[in-house]
This record gives sequence, C-alpha cells and structure tokens, in this order.
Amino acid sequence: MSKQPGYQIALLAYMTIFGALMAMSMNQEPQYPLARFHTRQAFGIHLVFHATVLVLPYWLGIWGLLMIYLVYLAFLAQGIFHALKGKQQLIPWLGSYFQRWFTFVS
Repeated sequence: MSKQPGYQIALLAYMTIFGALMAMSMNQEPQYPLARFHTRQAFGIHLVFHATVLVLPYWLGIWGLLMIYLVYLAFLAQGIFHALKGKQQLIPWLGSYFQRWFTFVS
C-alpha cells in the first residue's frame, strides 16, 4: 500500500459516483496531486458508465449490457490498483480525455 499523501482520497473516488463527489470536496484543501488525478479518472469512469447504461442497452441487448459492466469493473479495478501503488496511470482509451475534460476537479 502507498504512503503517498492523498491515496485514501484517491481510493474513495472509485467507490461509486458519490465517492468521486466526496473525494472532490475532500481534496479542496490541501490539494494532493495523486488524489486529483485519480478523482478525475474515477469521475470520468463513473460518468461514462452511467451514460452508456442509460442509452446503449436498448441497441445492444443483455450481452451489450454485460460487456459494459465488465469494462466498467475492469477500469475500476485498474484505477484502484494504481491508486494503491501511488501511481498516476491513465486508464485505456479515455484516461487522457478525462484529465483534460475535468479540469474543474481539484
């Protein structure tokens, strides 16, 4: 487990969308770069998941919904793993976008 400051906040961000919102408020003062990075990643993962679950299952069916859940869980697991290690590793495909889009997350 990492002893880097803010890793607890980073882990909290991956625990549902409400955890990400709580992590945003907890990282206001003092600000930890690790927590900011992982909060942006987690917030993006949660938003994309909820948006796709609302729209795509109507066209993809049950197997598409299962695939969405598996990708969501894989991204969460990867984010938690890197937060525990104290690393700032982007998730595949969308991680760099999340860092640019969610600059309001401090």
